[in-house]
Formats: sequence, structure tokens, C-alpha cells
Amino acid sequence: MARWLIVAGILLTGIGLTLHYAPWLLNWFGRLPGDIRIESGRSRFYFPITTMIIVSVVLSILLSLFRR
Repeated sequence: MARWLIVAGILLTGIGLTLHYAPWLLNWFGRLPGDIRIESGRSRFYFPITTMIIVSVVLSILLSLFRR
């Protein structure tokens, strides 16, 4: 359990540093075709369907590799 928490912390730190120092590297994330974005006046609705599917597939592959 401790090993997974350490790995998760390192990954989150890496993502945070990337977003802080090089935000242009992840501009595409959340703006893929299939993501629903509705903006009107003061309200916004955003539902990243495609992004969630990609994240789910990548996490499933990574978890299956680490379990072996």
C-alpha cells in the first residue's frame, strides 16, 4: 500500500509541475472531439466524455501491467 501511495504522489507531483511550468503540453487534454462543452451567458457545462474514456483505458492498462 505504501508503495502505491509513493507512486501516486510522484505522479501527482509530476503532473502538477508540468501544469505549472509547461501548461502548453497538456492544452489538448479536455478539448478532444467528443467532449461536450456548452457555454451560454453566465453558465458553463462541461462533460469530457472522450477524455474520461482515454484516461480509463490508460489507467486500466497501467494497473494490469503493474499487477503482473
